[in-house]
Amino acid sequence: MSRSGGRPDAAANQPSGGQVDPSGYAAIRSVLRIQPFRRLWIVLGAASFGDWLGLLATSVFASSQVEGSTAQGAVFGGVIAIRLLPALVLGPIAGVLADRFDRRWTMVICDLLRFVLFASIPMVALVGASGAVVVLWATVATFLIESITLIWIPAKEAAVPNLIPRARLEAANQLTLITTYGLTPVLAAAVSAGLDRSVRGVTGDNFPDWAEPAQLALWFNAFSRLATALVVAFGIKEISQGQTAEADRQEQGMLRQFKEGWQFIGQTPLVRGLVLGILGAFAGGGIVIGTAKFFASSLGAGDAAFSLLFGAIFVGLALGIGLGPMIVKEMSRRRWFGMSIVLASAAVMTLAFAIHLSMAIVGAVLVGAGAGMAFLAGTTLLGGEIKDEVRGRVFAVVQIGTRLVLILAIALSSLLAGVGGSRKLEIADLGVSISSTRLLLLAAGAAGIFAGISAFGQMDDKKGVPVLADLWGSIRGRPLMPSEPFVSTGLFVVFEGGEGAGKSTQLAALAERLRGQGRDVVVTREPGATAVGQRIRSLVLDTSGDEAPSPRAEALLYAADRAHHVATVVRPALVRGGVVISDRYVDSSLAYQGAGRTLPVDEVSWLSSWATGGLKPDLVVLLDVEPHTGLSRVVSRNAGTDRLEAESVAFHERVRYAFLDLAAADPKRYLVLDASRPADEITGQVVRRVEEMLGSPGGIVHPRPAQGPDTSVQPELSDAELVTMEHKT
Repeated sequence: MSRSGGRPDAAANQPSGGQVDPSGYAAIRSVLRIQPFRRLWIVLGAASFGDWLGLLATSVFASSQVEGSTAQGAVFGGVIAIRLLPALVLGPIAGVLADRFDRRWTMVICDLLRFVLFASIPMVALVGASGAVVVLWATVATFLIESITLIWIPAKEAAVPNLIPRARLEAANQLTLITTYGLTPVLAAAVSAGLDRSVRGVTGDNFPDWAEPAQLALWFNAFSRLATALVVAFGIKEISQGQTAEADRQEQGMLRQFKEGWQFIGQTPLVRGLVLGILGAFAGGGIVIGTAKFFASSLGAGDAAFSLLFGAIFVGLALGIGLGPMIVKEMSRRRWFGMSIVLASAAVMTLAFAIHLSMAIVGAVLVGAGAGMAFLAGTTLLGGEIKDEVRGRVFAVVQIGTRLVLILAIALSSLLAGVGGSRKLEIADLGVSISSTRLLLLAAGAAGIFAGISAFGQMDDKKGVPVLADLWGSIRGRPLMPSEPFVSTGLFVVFEGGEGAGKSTQLAALAERLRGQGRDVVVTREPGATAVGQRIRSLVLDTSGDEAPSPRAEALLYAADRAHHVATVVRPALVRGGVVISDRYVDSSLAYQGAGRTLPVDEVSWLSSWATGGLKPDLVVLLDVEPHTGLSRVVSRNAGTDRLEAESVAFHERVRYAFLDLAAADPKRYLVLDASRPADEITGQVVRRVEEMLGSPGGIVHPRPAQGPDTSVQPELSDAELVTMEHKT
């Protein structure tokens, strides 16, 4: 990080494969040490507080200018609804403006204009204008404020990633989102209620014009925007346009920039999934808010229950944003995003079945938590993985879309629930009564789950890795690794078993048979198939050394050998279409170091998966032998014993049953044979199974010419070596 003004250098801000640094409060503290961001966060917090006050104050102020409940309700709803219109009119070009002009001055000018507009609403009333004029101007000012906000939001969102290192972007988003959607709404509600009581306590019900609580809130909102403009203009000069040169921006017309932005969104799976998912999450939240009053009535509760449900969503939102990264730790943020949407949507569905207020509150908290985690993950991905030139346009689509979806979801769900609120579906035989509000929640949750799964499918960067297992591994600090992509036209066969099972004999026989058919056969082993592996082999198996490695060190050494072995021998052979026959592989580590040494098997599995890039054999031939029988064969060789062969019978018993458990868990990939049977009989069974696989569609291995030596592995093991030695993992 550069020390000049606290701005990170460019290298610190480059993409790093989608990884984030979820280091909790330490990361948040490090973000707050960046002076430009700290200043921006403070003024944005004050402005957010003012916005929440102003959102309600504008509507309350306008409705107070007319008489009659019908007129007041129409004015209140009309001022809220007018916030939707600017997104429809100005939304499509807001992102273009954010990408085209200097973001710092865009923010400053927008905030100065909002200061003037917010202040003008109470000023119109103070100069003695009629109620109709005040309502009209409040509506016009709200429209203009929202229009300006649509330009300000993408400019701010696109500028923040240029202030902080990429690794701290998630922590910065946590801080900003918790402040905006967690702390300030609650604080604004408390201040609004307290302000009203305080003024009434001093003046009774006779408010002076300047002391109306709604007017005070509007004045505060206005001056918070003035403060933001001054701080950005004079205290955060580091906000820049990023990587897009001024000349390039001027050469492009606004129409071309607009088209390019939408093409980028449409052609990029990551962005499509993000936009779809974020809109789905906010739609679910909006439906819960819009139906909360009617839902509370269906529970037999009143306005207090409505307030609890409304507050529960924001509590969940803050919990999801604040605690989510600490729980999932290093899990892929792309996966976490889709899973969070599914969580929020499933929680919406559970609300439909809630029969008590306590159940409903838990469901509302889960809705907020899922939406909060999705919003955090989505915002972080947008800021970290989208190039600066189009970031403003993408953020504009997301921000405008969320506003549209949220307001439409609240309005439509409230309307539908109100129209059908008194209607219920009676199922007499079951004694169940289902209101239209609950049916609406059920449908909304199902649609949200579909959106979450669709987003997950487009964004998943760990194809083939089980989702729940990956989540559990991430929570425990061991996220599963996806298989490294490569095209294999070969066949990978592994022989496993205990000591003295006859693996080397059967491996040599299979290799000889396949070579006789003119196939490219690579015979290898673990450990020791490479020069590096031979040195590791001597460390882990040689009994002549003074000190044996500890169990964990032993597991790491085998993993190191395996990583080098796969990278330099196995994968290259499979890519060219060879048949790779290995004496031992991952299962031996799970059996020997996991069960035998009693190390945590899941950790050994994770380590091996990471070392191999997720490469699995096509066939595992498990030669099962009773430990006493196998060890007696080892002794009869008169070749001495290594460290593993010298272990106790109990050790080898644990190893044997670990092998059998692995085979039982994946029977299609294993061929389990009784190693006490005659060698020729075992060979025949192995050869038949392998030849079936080589002849299957998609499993044909291209044969090499029959002549010519096999030079694929150095050092190559002779048949004599394979027969006289039992290789360990």
